[in-house]
Amino acid sequence: MIASKKSLSRRTFLRGVGATMALPLLDSMVPAFATIRDTAANPVSRLGAIYIPHGAVLDKWIPTSDGADYEMSPTLKTLAAFRDDVLVITNLENTPALVRAGEPLGGHANIMGAWLSGVHAKPTEGADVLAGVTMDQLAARHFEKDTQLASLELGIEPTDLSGSCDVGFSCAYINTVSWRSPTTPLPVENNPRALFERLFGDSDTTDAGARLKRIKKDRSILDSVHAEVASLRRKLGLGDRSKLTEYLEAVRDIERRIQKAEEQGDRDLPLVERPTGAIPETFAEHVKLMMDLQVLAYQTDMTRVITFMMSKDITNRTYPEIGVRDPHHPLSHHQNKPESLEKLAKINVFHLEMFAYYLEKLQSTPDGDGSLLDHIMLLYGSGMGDSNAHTPRDLPILLAGGGTGQIKGGRHIRVPEGTPLSNLYLTMLNKLGVRAESIGDSTGQMHQLSSV
Repeated sequence: MIASKKSLSRRTFLRGVGATMALPLLDSMVPAFATIRDTAANPVSRLGAIYIPHGAVLDKWIPTSDGADYEMSPTLKTLAAFRDDVLVITNLENTPALVRAGEPLGGHANIMGAWLSGVHAKPTEGADVLAGVTMDQLAARHFEKDTQLASLELGIEPTDLSGSCDVGFSCAYINTVSWRSPTTPLPVENNPRALFERLFGDSDTTDAGARLKRIKKDRSILDSVHAEVASLRRKLGLGDRSKLTEYLEAVRDIERRIQKAEEQGDRDLPLVERPTGAIPETFAEHVKLMMDLQVLAYQTDMTRVITFMMSKDITNRTYPEIGVRDPHHPLSHHQNKPESLEKLAKINVFHLEMFAYYLEKLQSTPDGDGSLLDHIMLLYGSGMGDSNAHTPRDLPILLAGGGTGQIKGGRHIRVPEGTPLSNLYLTMLNKLGVRAESIGDSTGQMHQLSSV
């Protein structure tokens, strides 16, 4: 083999009619004689955060034993296949989310507003919102020079940053968990088609009618780049050809599913509020499609930071597919009734089944000398513990992924009572290479994340 300093650019694109798609990292993108930091053996880190509403049924969530030999709790057994990839962290609390004297007693907006920031949210129903820069945005500032998109803020339910959603609080606190600045909440995208076009599309207009017309005209986004794919394929080695084929098949499958969702757009949806756009019929279909797109976003290095709201607090979503027809929010005021607790536990398990799907996708996607799961820090959790008490203590928190070798999973870590949730965030940021001395109410690092 003759070594050459020529290589494909990491920013190589396939361009076609109404399409621009970033390629996955190929071996031929690594220049010959490149420094060790640029090779596949030294992959980049990613950060993800998944929010679930209304806490968890804690006696079915918290393991009874600690350390590496802990017995998985009834709810967490849903993740048994990924035991070695997940840290269970208990006793964390987010004190800044507590309601202060004289403030509205809603108990949801302040919890979501403080979840990723550790900063007390200002009670207001107007435009003068005030919270704190969230940890995902601190990471986004660090990575934005290397990616097209600094971050993605995604969700499942429709959102609107205006109006009042909780007593005495603007909807801005409920409808996002990401804040670019203390006064700038970031809107959430819940439409798979809009997300796909943001990642891979190249439309001349944002008009929904024009986009639909283009979709109907083009059989597939991939058809428009077929010639360039064929040309590029001839320049690649056998290994890269295989990666390219797998990648294009994944994109084609997602495109097919999005189009199928659009065909079903006029059907009645099993939601309290009918979503707009190409929203799949069921919660599971919607979540999985959004997760598939997140994997593609990481795989193509379009972004390295994603937040995803599985649902939001005060949601009235029902889950008839698992036999729970009660709206989630009223059900969360369970008053310790066994029937209500049983239904809430079912929802906890259902959400974790979606999380397990995501972990499997990340694990099966090659990245450098490992997988995307090996090279991500993926936070999963809620802003409250017991939903009946609405307190931000005993938070159900999981940390998945290897963090490029910096996270040791397969353990239950029971931190000292009163440990700020922000300590976890500070530790994660430092392991991502983000220089931060503090965030929110943090008091120090959590050295247990990488200890044996």
